[in-house]
Amino acid sequence: MIGSNLARYGFATSAAIVMLAGCSAGSQSPGTPLGAMQETRGRSWMAPGARRSDLLYISEQTGDVDVFSFPKGKLKGTLTGLPDPQGECVDKSGNVFVTTFGGQEILEYAHGGTSPIQTLQNPGEYMEGCSVDLANDTLAVINFAPMSGSGNGGVSLYANASGSPTVLTDPNLLLGYQLGYDNKGNLFLDGVNASRQFEFAELPNGSTTFKEISLKVTIATPGGVQWDGKYVAVGDATGGKVYRTNGAGGKVKGTMTLSGSDGIFQFFIHGTTFIGPNVDSTTAMFWSYPAGGNPTKTLSGIADPFGAVVSAAKK
Repeated sequence: MIGSNLARYGFATSAAIVMLAGCSAGSQSPGTPLGAMQETRGRSWMAPGARRSDLLYISEQTGDVDVFSFPKGKLKGTLTGLPDPQGECVDKSGNVFVTTFGGQEILEYAHGGTSPIQTLQNPGEYMEGCSVDLANDTLAVINFAPMSGSGNGGVSLYANASGSPTVLTDPNLLLGYQLGYDNKGNLFLDGVNASRQFEFAELPNGSTTFKEISLKVTIATPGGVQWDGKYVAVGDATGGKVYRTNGAGGKVKGTMTLSGSDGIFQFFIHGTTFIGPNVDSTTAMFWSYPAGGNPTKTLSGIADPFGAVVSAAKK
């Protein structure tokens, strides 16, 4: 499973990434066409009326995305046949984007839908997180590393969440993990550098040059990055912490402890609820945000969970 191997934690060499990536999602080779995956899996389904409620999407690296009612957490559907689904993000219409680690595709689903309404290509890149700039619909996808086994991580940007991407590489980012837009269109991302140390950077709105940011905390493993309405939240995936930062300033304004967490790489903050899929277990947990502490709810029976996002129902 990708979530448990050394590549996910940033200790593998670039050459080793290619070998390790093939170990996930039923051992399909990187770039397996989505159609071929669908032929061997069950059909996607959604409960009648599910689209009328807010929905929580949890990606399973085994090839499914489970869909729950939010905040109750009742299973309402399953999207199947995805090649190693990873990070998730949502646009202002409630459409959900799902990246695939080795599938070279980003799949877009309408709120409560069971089939992709769009498939975007990101050739030659292993992918993790994604984020949508709600002001102009630009979709940003973080590239973990090139599939060639050489080169650095970076981002692929899709104007209007469509077409072919503009690919930008960060020379200081060996492996890219997660990313998120703030309310001004600035893009923040994390990962590890060539020394396997935590790396945090900003791609300012309108720029093509990354600016490195020094956070005054020690982060063992890069985790999620998300604007919470006031601060940029940055996670330590294996340290069970989330730091609320002022973004480009690099100052930590608060620390949230996730008691009981077990490897959270891509979380989602929805108002005062923090949702974290536990990569090294079969659960996803809810915490009060930004208080943290003990989880307030646990969803069980999720195979190798990775990403989370809430899509709001249209009113």
